Amino acid sequence: MTRFSRYLIYSLFITISISCQIHDAGMVAVSAPQSEAFPVTKIVDGDTFWVDNGTEKGLKIRFIGIDAPESRRMFNREIGYYGKEAKEYLTSLLTNKKVRLVSDVDPLDQYGRTLSYVYLEDGTFVNAELIKNGYAVLMTVPPNVEFADYFAKLQREAREQKKGLWKVEVQ
Repeated sequence: MTRFSRYLIYSLFITISISCQIHDAGMVAVSAPQSEAFPVTKIVDGDTFWVDNGTEKGLKIRFIGIDAPESRRMFNREIGYYGKEAKEYLTSLLTNKKVRLVSDVDPLDQYGRTLSYVYLEDGTFVNAELIKNGYAVLMTVPPNVEFADYFAKLQREAREQKKGLWKVEVQ
């Protein structure tokens, strides 16, 4: 089976199996395909974290479709506006939790991090939560674009409602 055929089958499966709904608490939940849930071991910043996948080192995860401001100085990057808040919010969502990871077309980024759509065991779609509440912005990197339109809608709503990093317009 060619890579393109596998992609078509996988895309069809994802399209059929994912249905959006809203939790009573206002969190976005998506019925994710059932997969193994991994314990979160470390939060790096607002868009990167580690899970225990049974290997000695663990697995470094980078959210697909979003970009959070930097929460610490690294290399030539400064701490970004709302970066510390983004990390704190992600920490509050993932601490002592297990997550289910769903990949898109490209499973790794240029740095070797695993790219994933991330779901809590209760179905909360974490990528969407970060954008919806203004802790991250849309970052589309083809071919991983499964939820690009949905994320754009959530970002537009967060900006209109001045949530998170949209509270103050940076000049």
